Amino acid sequence: MSDDRRASEEARIRAVYAARAAGDQDARYALWRPSALRVRASQLDHLACALADEGLVPLDSRQILEVGCGNGQWLVDLESMGARREHLAGIDLDAQRLATAARRLGPSHDADGQRSGADLRVGSAAELPWADGSFDLVLQSTVFTSVLDPQLRARLAAEMMRVVRPGGCIVWYDFRYDNPWNRDVRGVGRREIARLFPGWRARFRSVTLAPPLGRRVAALSATLALALEQLRVLNTHYLVTLRRG
Repeated sequence: MSDDRRASEEARIRAVYAARAAGDQDARYALWRPSALRVRASQLDHLACALADEGLVPLDSRQILEVGCGNGQWLVDLESMGARREHLAGIDLDAQRLATAARRLGPSHDADGQRSGADLRVGSAAELPWADGSFDLVLQSTVFTSVLDPQLRARLAAEMMRVVRPGGCIVWYDFRYDNPWNRDVRGVGRREIARLFPGWRARFRSVTLAPPLGRRVAALSATLALALEQLRVLNTHYLVTLRRG
């Protein structure tokens, strides 16, 4: 795709996230809300199961990249699951969100006085600044649905495949349906995922109760929210693990 086309789409995405931050729309996902915390616990449960099924645990020796890492929450959670901070990397278009991630995961001093921290960079995932085969695990969470341009989606997928080392894995968490109330996002289904990662073996898990419903139900009963999610009928997201075929 042309540089101008890519720059235009990335500028649109930055503007959308800036508007969300200004309107305090992200507050609904704040983990001090019991409903959001319960939803998050379910996401991490599915992630832990997926990583175990793919033989990627323990995580302490794994090199991990998150594309579109935002404020670093997934990286923080991966660290709590055993990943080493100095083995974590992330990239995001939004400098302000990445600054938050840096405060949480940036350089610190270990017991020997050595500085260590995650490798966090402001930039485009269409041109990842890491060498081929750098990572055991590459994660994306709700990035592709924020990208409306199909050529940019294909470019992001190609870069993710490029930086995964042989035997490594891509983890995809994103929603599969269009949101009729939000024209800034577009769902990604199974067929498109197969086109984006040709020749890769994909293992799909239907997860996450439809967020508007899930937040309301989780606020009332975590048990009921879990039961409804396990039915899968009202789930809106895929958690996918991808490996070279």
